[in-house]
Amino acid sequence: MADQIMIDVSGAVLIARIGNPPAGYMDADTETELAALLNRVETDDAVRAVVLTGSLPDVFIRHYDVGVLEKTSRAMAERGMTFSLDRLVPETLYLTCLRRIEEMPKPFVAAINGTAMGGGFELTLACDIRLARQGDFSLGLPEINVGLLPGAGGTQRLARLIGEARALEMIMLGRTVSPDEALDLGIVSACVDGDVVAAALKYARELATKPPKALSHIKQLIRGSTGRPLADGLADERTLFCDLMVNPQTIELMTEMNNGTRGIQDRDPGEDQ
Repeated sequence: MADQIMIDVSGAVLIARIGNPPAGYMDADTETELAALLNRVETDDAVRAVVLTGSLPDVFIRHYDVGVLEKTSRAMAERGMTFSLDRLVPETLYLTCLRRIEEMPKPFVAAINGTAMGGGFELTLACDIRLARQGDFSLGLPEINVGLLPGAGGTQRLARLIGEARALEMIMLGRTVSPDEALDLGIVSACVDGDVVAAALKYARELATKPPKALSHIKQLIRGSTGRPLADGLADERTLFCDLMVNPQTIELMTEMNNGTRGIQDRDPGEDQ
């Protein structure tokens, strides 16, 4: 198995560059290496934030290797396999990875350095913040053009991000968008004219300076808010607020503010290192 994910560490930020030469397609090896990467992030207390990007020029991840999908499809059909919502299919390794990114208390920033479609685009949707490099790149979920639908959370996460009507239009037509269009739709937070990894690293470094317990609780509350009754979300929010009120780091930070040594908008001096 060739190494497809290259890892660098910059202070408290881990930068993972995903490369699937020569064309930037994802396959089973990518899934395995992504799972190993998440194991490292989850267990390394020194890592406070993660940046995901592509290592190939102008490509984040093009999409899942359709050649692999065709072979799998033929094998399933030859076995006479049938599927129904009465008997749900369990998560694959890749789907587990995307769920882990969402559920992990540490923040993930996607630095979309080029084309990201299908499974690659779905990886960006699982991240907490997305930045895209400006350019003639395609972002989206064109699976319907080969008779499929997004199978790694695309129908669910995109609809929650931009609304049902816009998600239906994009996915049913198989329409991809440019980075500028993605910004207009609210898919990405910014379009970067230049080094998108440097911009993402700036975001990640700032996130890495935030109190980790507060960051974790905020991510948990917002990630779980869609589709839940408001009263349930508010109950969780006030409970986790009180949990932070008794946290030693919180008390120390509030004491510093009340003593005049920290402002409410103060940033850690190390964020720009």
